[in-house]
Amino acid sequence: MKCLPGLRMTNKTLDQTISQTYVWIMSNLPPLAAIRVFEAAARHGNFTRAAEELGLTQAGVSYQIKVLEERVGTVLFVRQGRGTALTPAGEALSPRISQAFADMEGAFEGLRGDDGAVLSIACAQTLATQFLAPRLGAFQLAHPEIAVRIDVSDRIVDLEAGDCDVAIRFTRDPPERLQCHFLMRAGIAPMASPSFVEANALAEPTDLTRERRVSPDYPWWDRWDEATCHRHDGSSPRASGALQFDSQVLDAQAAISGHGAALLMPPMFRAELADGRLVRPFAEVAWLTHSFRLVYPEVRKTSAKVRAFRNWLTKELRDLMGDDPEGFLVEGGR
Repeated sequence: MKCLPGLRMTNKTLDQTISQTYVWIMSNLPPLAAIRVFEAAARHGNFTRAAEELGLTQAGVSYQIKVLEERVGTVLFVRQGRGTALTPAGEALSPRISQAFADMEGAFEGLRGDDGAVLSIACAQTLATQFLAPRLGAFQLAHPEIAVRIDVSDRIVDLEAGDCDVAIRFTRDPPERLQCHFLMRAGIAPMASPSFVEANALAEPTDLTRERRVSPDYPWWDRWDEATCHRHDGSSPRASGALQFDSQVLDAQAAISGHGAALLMPPMFRAELADGRLVRPFAEVAWLTHSFRLVYPEVRKTSAKVRAFRNWLTKELRDLMGDDPEGFLVEGGR
């Protein structure tokens, strides 16, 4: 930006100048409501039709036109018989105002189009790998206008800042300031390969000692012991040479390979249970204090793509669980 000789303009000065210019422009614009009424009246050539379109009375239209005329300092309409007609000033102004409204409408329509084109979903690895990935093809077949992007991470994304459209979170309580829909309770149970169960004679939960566990130091094992064995082994020595992972997916692969019993969420591993790669040696389920919830910002509660995904997701879960004999889909338990 060029300055007069001897005049140095700092970034702060430039910011202040831009801000003052914006305030001056906005303060000199007529009220938007009056401009909107003028556009409708000029387009219809009739105050009554403009009033019907805008949900105003004819007197309300006349008042807004008067406000606009006083603000611009010239007459825009004149009476002609039982109707009204634009003055030369009004005729000069009308197409430019109509184009301005058309530009604004196009800008917002483009924003809605861009927003609706991609649905971004944040969720953790196990849910993404074991549940969403095998099924999202069906969602896209039903909604070909929506592309899907999955952010696979255990971090909490900032939905209100627009990092993602929706998230499936594993939480104890419904998050504040977000729309929240309960999806499924979190229950856990040991799973192992059929050969491992047979070789280790796993008949009772107490038979599943630490050396027979995959990731035996994971805190969920304490919850399992409390719920099924009525004991707590959290203070017992760590298992030497034990396999330790930080993912249910990896735990499950280790269990399938016969390296021990993994503590997993049964709904996430229905396919492995169905085809016999994994079995549940015990019928018990230990319930955690957390649940899976679909969350999104308040501003997205009327979004068509979010509504479509929410409806699809809840139906997929119902289809997955069938009669749900163990109560995974019952909020708060049975």
